[in-house]
Amino acid sequence: MKQEYGRSMIEMMGVLAIMGVITVGAIAAISSAMSLQKRNTVNDEVLQMVTQVRQLFSEYDDYSNINNSTIFGAIGMSNKNPYGGTYEISVNPSNSRQFVISVNGLSQSDCEYFVTKGWDGSVGYEMSGRTASGASGNCNNQNGQNVIQITYGE
Repeated sequence: MKQEYGRSMIEMMGVLAIMGVITVGAIAAISSAMSLQKRNTVNDEVLQMVTQVRQLFSEYDDYSNINNSTIFGAIGMSNKNPYGGTYEISVNPSNSRQFVISVNGLSQSDCEYFVTKGWDGSVGYEMSGRTASGASGNCNNQNGQNVIQITYGE
């Protein structure tokens, strides 16, 4: 009898199928981790902006002097967000003792996440007894075109 060495084609196909399943699982895990990282980055950057704006305007009774074109240089941040959009800081037109942070360029799912997230220290969140999110926005636009607004101040 002759002894054969090596692997059969069926064994090789089985190994490739197992590797394919593992690869698909790894790609899904990496995608989820990247999405979570972007969300955490936006949260951290919004909190940093709030802290810096409050510190810059602590001597004033209102935020009417906020100028979006110069505020990011003053607080030492870029206005670019991880989604390829921008942040904007403006005074609330109906109350000069409040300022609004807008996050532009969000996908529908990320917009919905941020609209429902509790934004600690925001006017809406604190006024609702910490039951409402404190953010607003329309999440029905195409991906990359959704915007949320979070109002801070008194």
